[in-house]
Amino acid sequence: MGFSTGPIATHNITIGAFHGPQWPDVAPRSTYMAVAALMGNVVILATFMNGMVILVTVKYKRLRSPLNYILVNLAIADLMVTFFGSTISFSNNINGYFTLGESICQFEGFMVSLTGIVGLWSLAILAFERYIVICKPMGDFRFQRRHALGGCLFTWIWSFTWTVPPLFGWCSYVPEGLQTSCGPNWYTGGANNNSYVVVLFLTCFLMPLSLIIFSYVSLLVVLRAVAQQQKECQTTQRAEREVTRMVVAMVMAFLICWLPYATFAMVVAVNKDIVIHPTLASMPSYFSKTATVYNPIIYVFMNKQFRNCVLTTLCCGRKQFFGDEDTSSSSTSRSRTEVTNIPEAGGGNRISPA
Repeated sequence: MGFSTGPIATHNITIGAFHGPQWPDVAPRSTYMAVAALMGNVVILATFMNGMVILVTVKYKRLRSPLNYILVNLAIADLMVTFFGSTISFSNNINGYFTLGESICQFEGFMVSLTGIVGLWSLAILAFERYIVICKPMGDFRFQRRHALGGCLFTWIWSFTWTVPPLFGWCSYVPEGLQTSCGPNWYTGGANNNSYVVVLFLTCFLMPLSLIIFSYVSLLVVLRAVAQQQKECQTTQRAEREVTRMVVAMVMAFLICWLPYATFAMVVAVNKDIVIHPTLASMPSYFSKTATVYNPIIYVFMNKQFRNCVLTTLCCGRKQFFGDEDTSSSSTSRSRTEVTNIPEAGGGNRISPA
């Protein structure tokens, strides 16, 4: 069955998807099983890694600093995407169709969109918090608990604002691609769907991406200026290189996760007659779900404090391998996550990848 935008195809996609396996009309059974294997691995890895982030944050007081709140917020959102999205996709792909019915399809589409966009905006808020703390655009500003909680709350309110409309008629949540997961109806065209897709693209992709790029470019400019002033300081030079690599990894990960979804949605919104194969149409959704695995790797485990706490926990508290959290060297860093003192002409805190 071709993936077209005509009324008959739309009827088959949104209604027929709830009644029995779709193969071989939509895709071979081997395709469904391959996607099920992918989702199964994502469920295992994402649950373990994001669960560890939350566990060590609860266990180690030194990780509960305001700058780490948004990392925990990201881990919670990723766990919810895994629970409401990846596990359901895993089960449905094994069966070859959406087994839970139309109402659960709408609920799944809403929850995955809500928590996925919370995770997306968490990355943007994380970048902006680093910009505020390190570049000091507001002068001698102290980032406190209320600011961190405000940033986390913003991600949920903003995401809810833009994901609840399909439940009330502005666009809709329907089976997509292989008909084993649900999301916003970005492929059937029409003014109602297209207007929502464009607004969602602007508010939940372009805006956070712009904020991420602005924040990290500003951070790199500041760090480059410090490094040029202290060319003889190898620590500063090394910090600049490591932060640059981390920033590139963060931006690339963001684009790998969300660019396919945004591109597909906008292309279909602009060209309503385009025909896309169901397997290809499913790829953006699964790209976004894999972010639950590499988000904690890039944003948390590359943080030395989190990494040491995770390793200590996994090794049953054998701290001699990683350093005791109660030593003086550790206690001096308890109030920081990504910030350390790299002196410059005017003084102040600057960033370190650890």
